[in-house]
Amino acid sequence: MPSKLTRIQVVFAGFAVIFGLVLSEVALAQIEEPSFKLVAKDGAFELRDYAPIIVAEVVVEGERDSAVNNGFRILAGYIFGANTSRSKIAMTAPVTQSKGETIAMTAPVTQTSAGNTWIIRFAMPASYKLETLPTPDDERISLKSIPGRTVAVLGFSGLWTEGNLAEHREELAAILKKKGLKPKGSATFAFYDPPWKPFFWRRNEILQDIEKR
Repeated sequence: MPSKLTRIQVVFAGFAVIFGLVLSEVALAQIEEPSFKLVAKDGAFELRDYAPIIVAEVVVEGERDSAVNNGFRILAGYIFGANTSRSKIAMTAPVTQSKGETIAMTAPVTQTSAGNTWIIRFAMPASYKLETLPTPDDERISLKSIPGRTVAVLGFSGLWTEGNLAEHREELAAILKKKGLKPKGSATFAFYDPPWKPFFWRRNEILQDIEKR
């Protein structure tokens, strides 16, 4: 049977975890996200008009999990000061991951893929223009401007497993078909929370560009 001291330690540890999660939520609430106008909403489904954004992106090969981790590490180095001005750039959300149609294609981190080639993206803060961003030290990183676009979005929680992502990608495709919306390009996975956050509280999205009617 646990001693009294052990019970106190367990209770204290529980409070520490809860307090840490609260602080994490406060920090995440202050992270900038790409600007959009909500066009329509139906449960977890949304149709959004996104404003133009600037992204830093890197092309990574390999399995999806390792690709997004490697891409995140490379891009994080850039915003933490691995650039010509040695300046830090504020973190934004989400991180996106998408499948691209060509290796040269671009896509908050995003991951895009042709085969086992993925494009990982960070959106840059809105205060920057393409010409005011410092040049990355890592030549694998590209800075690009993404025009405004209409995007269908399905929000969901849970782990970033292939099964969970595939299930919601198929659900979004069925919704688009039902609503008569024509997808353009490949879907993008968007991850808003750190991996240590409990899976049932995680905020994830699948985003699909839509042909304008």
